[in-house]
Amino acid sequence: MLIALIAKDKPGALPIRQENRPAHVDYLKSTGVVSQAGPLLDDAGDMIGSLVILEVTDMAAAQDWAANDPYAKAGLFADVQLIPWNKVI
Repeated sequence: MLIALIAKDKPGALPIRQENRPAHVDYLKSTGVVSQAGPLLDDAGDMIGSLVILEVTDMAAAQDWAANDPYAKAGLFADVQLIPWNKVI
């Protein structure tokens, strides 16, 4: 099943994002369940959140993946949503 993880950073958290980005990118690449991923941007082009498409067996697996993301462990996010997603194009 495909799950869209949509996470918004806490205000002023860009330094936390930058500090933990290498570990986060390694996590994206190493888990084998990330179909697509990239940062959400503000009008100035600064990173303010994440969009990750996970291909997992069930919602519990997506929740486990999200909880173990280095960004989550660093307390970067103000809000995280996990939403079942259907790829059309």
